Amino acid sequence: MQMSRRFFTLDVFTDTPLAGNALAVVLDCAGLDDARMQAIAREFALSETVFVYPPADARHRAALRIFTPGRELPFAGHPTVGTAALLALLDGAPEAAFALEEKAGVIACAVVRHGADKARARFRTPRLPERQPGAIARGAAAAALGLELGDISPWAEEIEIWSAGTPFPLVPLTTLDALARAAPSATFSAATAGTGHAFLYFQTGAHSFRARMFAPGSGILEDPATGSAAAAFAGLIFGRAPHGDGAHDYVIEQGVEMGRASRIEVQLSVQGGALAAVEIAGAAIIVSEGRLRL
Repeated sequence: MQMSRRFFTLDVFTDTPLAGNALAVVLDCAGLDDARMQAIAREFALSETVFVYPPADARHRAALRIFTPGRELPFAGHPTVGTAALLALLDGAPEAAFALEEKAGVIACAVVRHGADKARARFRTPRLPERQPGAIARGAAAAALGLELGDISPWAEEIEIWSAGTPFPLVPLTTLDALARAAPSATFSAATAGTGHAFLYFQTGAHSFRARMFAPGSGILEDPATGSAAAAFAGLIFGRAPHGDGAHDYVIEQGVEMGRASRIEVQLSVQGGALAAVEIAGAAIIVSEGRLRL
């Protein structure tokens, strides 16, 4: 039986329409099975599509299923920011705090509205970033990205893999030019240790970075903004330099090379010399709404 299913699209990690990372959010999901949700995500052909369900725990705002055009994800940052912003905008309160259920865990969110169609959302990652087993040789990483060995920062004897729910090889580059030239080669899938992703970055300031993320195995050649990669990257940031107790703020610019400039804000909370929490924040703006006749 055909149903009319309400959906919205938003641009996330930006407050400007047609910038940032586009997201589709489907609100009326009754009767959709996994195959149908995957087909809808392919139809939208965005980095991710979110399907919103009633929560398992009535104290929470909603449960989310997140799909790329190629597969389901247990957690993703730009869908979390965008969906939290949308739900708060639909609820109408000027500020909101609630929890979202994702497959990776329960995620605490806080949202501040800015007018009828814009909001700023912040969430605490469902788990702390951890370095994953294994690593990628510098030469293999360079070849997989169409780069020379000298394009990868010499301090990185091997490319570390970090995860805060989704694993990412984190590739430090020596110049913005190398970042601009990078592109997945034929060896990308084999070289990325089964993750299908690579997060490339160049440090532009003491607390700022420019980044790109490739994920052709998930049906995403390049992602304009990747909150889950930023969450994983927080672990490497913490490990690379001393951080005293308190809050430490960083900014990641992503999507610039794609013409979809995004701004991801990352906060590390340190207690007793240990990383105690990671929060990801950014803006989102509603761009369209409609109905799927499925």
